[in-house]
Amino acid sequence: MKNISISSVIISIQHDLKKNADEKTKATAQHFFKEHVNFYGVKTGAVVGIAKKYWKEVGNLPKQTIFDLCEALYKSGIMEESFLVSAWVPKMAGQFEKKDIDVFYHWINTYINNWASCDGFCNHSVGDFITLYPEHIQTLKQWALSKNRWVKRAAAVSLIIPARRGKFLGDIFEIADILLMDSDDMVQKGYGWMLKEASRQHQKDVFAYVVKNKKVMPRTALRYAIELMPQTLRKTAMEK
Repeated sequence: MKNISISSVIISIQHDLKKNADEKTKATAQHFFKEHVNFYGVKTGAVVGIAKKYWKEVGNLPKQTIFDLCEALYKSGIMEESFLVSAWVPKMAGQFEKKDIDVFYHWINTYINNWASCDGFCNHSVGDFITLYPEHIQTLKQWALSKNRWVKRAAAVSLIIPARRGKFLGDIFEIADILLMDSDDMVQKGYGWMLKEASRQHQKDVFAYVVKNKKVMPRTALRYAIELMPQTLRKTAMEK
C-alpha cells in the first residue's frame, strides 16, 4: 500500500462496518447517550476486529498519512469510525512529537461529540502523550477552561491511566479545581472519575480534597470521586 488512497481505505472500512451493522445494536447503543449519536450499529468486538484488520494494512505508513486517515474517519461523524482512531493512535505512541497535541486538540474540539469517543481517544492516546511529555499537562489545564464540554472532559479523562498509576496528583487537583463547579454532568463525571482513579494510590489526599470541597462540589462528581473508598469515608463525604 505504498501508493495508498485514503478515500479507498475509508470506503473499504465503511463497507466492512455497514456489513456488520444491525438495527438492534444501533437502537441499544443510543440508550447510553442523552444526545443523539450517529451509529452504524456494530458490536464492539466486530469494530475491534475491523480496526485490527486495517491496522495491518496501514500501520507501517508514515504517521502523517495515518493521521490523515484518522481525520477522514472523524469527519464521518459516526461513532464506530471514531473508535478506529482510538484503537490506532496509541499504537503510534513511540512516534509522538510535542506538536501532536495540537492535532489531538483539533480532533477533540472539532469532531468529538459524545463521552464514548472522548474517553476512548483521551484515556490512551492523550494519556500516553502526557506520560511522554509531562510538561504538556499545562495544556490540559488550558483545555479545562474551554467552552467545549468535550474538551473540558478531555482535560480530566486524559489523566485516568496516569492517575491510576499514582502520577500527577497536584496537577489532578488543579484541574479538578478548574472544573469543580461546572454545571455540565459530562464534565462532572469526567473529573470525578479522574479523582476516583487518583484515590487508588492517594486515598487520604483525595478524601481530604473531597471533604474540603464537598459544600460546592456537585453530587455527581462527589459520588464518582469516592466510589472506591471504604463505606465509612463515603458516608462522611456524603454528609451535608
